[in-house]
Order: sequence, then C-alpha cells, then structure tokens
Amino acid sequence: MRHGKYPFIIGFLAVPVALYCVFVVAAYLQTFQLALTQWTGLGPIKYVGFQNFVKLWHDDLFWKSIRHNLFLLILLPIITIVIALVFAFLLNVGGGSRGGVTRGVWGSKVYRVIFFFPQLLALAIVAVIFGRVFAPDKSGLVNGLFPGSWKPWLFLADGRYALACILAVLVWQAIGFYVVLFSAGMGSIPSEVYEAAALDGANRITLFYRITVPLLWNTIQVAWVYLGIAAFDAFALVNIMSVDRGGPDGATSVLALMIYRNAFEYSQAGYASALGVVLFFLTLTFAALTLRVTRREAVEL
Repeated sequence: MRHGKYPFIIGFLAVPVALYCVFVVAAYLQTFQLALTQWTGLGPIKYVGFQNFVKLWHDDLFWKSIRHNLFLLILLPIITIVIALVFAFLLNVGGGSRGGVTRGVWGSKVYRVIFFFPQLLALAIVAVIFGRVFAPDKSGLVNGLFPGSWKPWLFLADGRYALACILAVLVWQAIGFYVVLFSAGMGSIPSEVYEAAALDGANRITLFYRITVPLLWNTIQVAWVYLGIAAFDAFALVNIMSVDRGGPDGATSVLALMIYRNAFEYSQAGYASALGVVLFFLTLTFAALTLRVTRREAVEL
C-alpha cells in the first residue's frame, strides 16, 4: 500500500496542477513579458524594456489611483470587520444565557438570511441599484428623502463624495459574507467558555473583547486579507457607478479600472500589463505584511 501512495498522489494532482500552470502561472509569466513591450493587442510585439514602468511613474492618474486603492485598503477591512463582528456576536451570543445555553438575539436565524442576501446579487446588479440610490437628482433614493426645497446632493458626480459612496456600497455588499464567516467561527467556541465568563461577572462587552475577538483572531486575519484584495479590485462598482468610469476628473479611478481601459479602450496592452504587474506585487506585499504583522500565538481552549 505504501509503494502505491506516491503514484496515487501524483495521478490525483497531475491534472489540476497542469491546469493551474497553464491558466494561472503561464498567464502571469506572459503578463510580465508583455509589460516590457509596446503592443496594441494586435500585430507585432515591440520590446521597449522598462519604458512602460517609467511612463506609469510619471502618470498622475496612476498615483491618484494608488491613493484611491489605499483609501479603500485602509477603510474597507476596518469598517467591514468591525460591523460584521458586532452583528455576528449579537446573532450568536448577544441574547445572553437562557437555561444554561448561550443564545443570539431574538430572530437571529432570520437576520442571518437578511445579512447574507447581498451576496446573492452580482456586483453589476448591486452597482446599478446603488447608482440609482445615489442619483444626483430627486429620482435618487437618498435625495428623494430630503424636502423638496433642499438642493439635491451630487454624490457620485461630486469628487468629494464619490469614492466614499463606492466604499459604502463595498461595505454593504461584503458585510453579509463576513457575518456568516464569523458566526461559523463563534459556533466553534464552546458555550461553556461564555457561560463560565458570565458566571464570573463578565458583561457582553467583556465577552466580546476578551473572549470572542481573541478566539476568532485567525478568522479575522484571513478576512482582513480577503477584504484587502477586494479593495485592490473594486473594478465592477467603479466601472458602473462612477461618472465617466473613474470620474469625475479621476476622483474614483482605481488600478483595476486603469488596466481595463488601457487594454481594451486605448489599445495599450503593454502599458496595461505593466499596471497589472504593479497591482500583482502590491497585492502580494499587502497579503504578506498583513499575515506577518497580525500574527500572534494561537489561543488554546
């Protein structure tokens, strides 16, 4: 049986590893190659060395997009994780102890379905819906709530608020998944731990900070990485919701949108590949730093 173990493992992994190499690794290598070229996507390829990277270094829209991605990178994980943790805590522990069993608030099962509902919608649909919610006239849901004498807010048409509106939609769309994720993590925490702490006089705030968060730290760490990667993307919402796709005046432009527009609208596949390489290393660096900085000793039960 031992002699047949390695052939079985190799046979089992051969096809998925081959597919991964062809459709992922090879695609990355080709992108690195194209980043050194001047290519329209059609016709001959002309190698120009690092000219594309020099160009993006002097591209004002590139640096503006970097700032927007960093804005989302900082706020999206913090806001989403905090809100999702609070909701998950209420749904699992917030109802207190009844009959020796720790319960969530009344109707917690229904709330779980409601919170998860945005995950059932495609991002394109979410973007269209909130495009109308933030419409800059009285037909928009938010402006429609104001008195008729009030001047409508421009929201997505105002560079001061446009990116904040997109951040709000990203948070709204993501919270449901992380409520379910954290709820699953809390479900693995023995109820005896909460009950023992409650007997010692711990209130719900203490239960949250001293028990729930430390025991869920590994899950929170993974959620932070996922949300950071989502913040480096944000393509669908920006492409559909923003004025002139990335406007007004580049106020909502992100790297993923720049890659798309340069590749498919401006026929600058080489420059788009250089942007893709930068985004690849930024995402990889963020994930590595996050896992490194947030690493701590596992809490044993």
